[in-house]
Amino acid sequence: MSDVIPASLTADPWPEVARAIQAANGATDPEAALRICIETSLRITGDAEAYKRPGSLKDGERHFFVGGVFLVAPDNASHLLVAEWGFPPEQHRLNFPLDTGHPGWTWKNRQPLILENTDEHSDFKQILKTSRMGSAMYAPMLWQGQFIGQIITAAQARNTFSRPDRDRIATMAAIATGLFIAKRGPEWLDRVWRETIG
Repeated sequence: MSDVIPASLTADPWPEVARAIQAANGATDPEAALRICIETSLRITGDAEAYKRPGSLKDGERHFFVGGVFLVAPDNASHLLVAEWGFPPEQHRLNFPLDTGHPGWTWKNRQPLILENTDEHSDFKQILKTSRMGSAMYAPMLWQGQFIGQIITAAQARNTFSRPDRDRIATMAAIATGLFIAKRGPEWLDRVWRETIG
């Protein structure tokens, strides 16, 4: 797996979104469908040249992206990482309290959130084990008034994401929600959770 998904990053992301929906409809399980949504979110958002700007990367940092879905676990007290891309293998099925950091803000406020430069947010909590990310977005997954999870994407380079990207990831989160429910995601999550905590 390479560090950076080849980005289309076109002015019109919707053909890419349409392809993602078609592919996710044919996915064999909820996590496979969510992974397609994550990969698409990374392809249609972000400034592909951000890492070239002075100050976007600090000494020792490199240009890469991560993404994933933080689902509300069946205990209703924690997030569970699924469909991740770019996270280290040891963080597979990572779980942490619902109110942690900016994922916690998104859970509480049920609104999409963008941190264009995480250096400007002293309360930013590093969740990715390998590195603090420089730019991040969070978009809630809501179903019939219930918060079921969120899509997160992040880039090492600061100011990779901007406000139009927040709207794009919010759209992908809505699509991901419908796919998750249609593919019996809650039942799947119950099984995964039992396996994870068992």
